[in-house]
Formats: sequence, C-alpha cells, structure tokens
Amino acid sequence: MPHRIFIAINLPENIKKTFLNYQAGLFDFPIKWTKKENMHITLIFIGYLKDENIPKICEAVKQVCAQHKSFKINLNEICYGPPQKLPPRMIWAKGEESKELIDLKTDLEKSLIESKIGFTEDNKRFHIHITLGRIKAWEWKRIEPEERPDITQETDLDIDVNSIEIMESKLKRSGPEYIQLLSVKLN
Repeated sequence: MPHRIFIAINLPENIKKTFLNYQAGLFDFPIKWTKKENMHITLIFIGYLKDENIPKICEAVKQVCAQHKSFKINLNEICYGPPQKLPPRMIWAKGEESKELIDLKTDLEKSLIESKIGFTEDNKRFHIHITLGRIKAWEWKRIEPEERPDITQETDLDIDVNSIEIMESKLKRSGPEYIQLLSVKLN
C-alpha cells in the first residue's frame, strides 16, 4: 500500500500553544481547526510512494541536511490564505522567506529528482505557512461579507529550524494523522 509522504518542519510546543490560544478566540467561526499535533510547515509534498522508495527519500534528505546549517524562520502574520483566493480556504500563520529556507528547499527538490522516485518539482509559488484551520466553504458563503471577521493579526514568532522531518500522512474520517518517519538534524 502506498504511503503519502511530505517533508516538513515541525514546530516547538510553545509556538503550537500560541496558535491554540488564537484558535480558541475564533471558536464559533466555521472552521475545521488543525489539531496541535498536526501543526507544521510543509516544505515539500512528495506524494504517494511505495515501501522501497522510502529509504531513498531518507538518504536524499540526510545528504542535503548535512550541507545546511540551522536557521530561524519568523512567523509575522495570521491571515486568510492562500493569497488572492476568494473565498479563502484557510486561516494560516504566514512566515518570512529566508535565503536559508529557500536554499534548503531547492536542494531537497534537486536531490529528490535525482533519487529517481518519480518526484517532479511543484511549480506553484511556495508560501511559508502553518495551516491553523480550513474554512468550511458552504458555511462561509452563508455569512454576509460585512459580518466576516477580520482575522489578520501581526505576530513576531521565531522558530529555530534545527531539523527536517519526513512525515507520512494517513487520511482518516476524523482528519489526517501525521506520523514522523525520520527526523534529520541540520549541520
């Protein structure tokens, strides 16, 4: 059975707690909130892989991480996302792009392509974000536009990125369950 795999940056507990407090402030809003244990930044969604390709992914990530140093990401805003999507699909915490993060992502993509697992680079614009909740579209449409809350909030949250995780997503009726397959320290 294929595995649904992605590469992520998992968040420290204090950042997750900050986002849980934010979610609590919008409790009656038509949102399916992200569970604390599922909060992360997706660097690369790889897709469905067979068992024999998972060790190739692990090796590719290890090689790339050995060439990159730890760095910081600043999360600077909570807002609707993705940009220019109407109606919005999510509430997310947005981060500032850093050269270190973009270089790491680029090197990971090159390595995944070279590993010959069938990975192809995603040409969509990369937005550093953490999904805090998914808007229930049918309920959203029933709210008058002037009654929709302005959820935009500036933040200044720094995350130390010391490792990259290879994650498996198991889709269930109750929502996705994420399992960490491997954590690889940055140099």
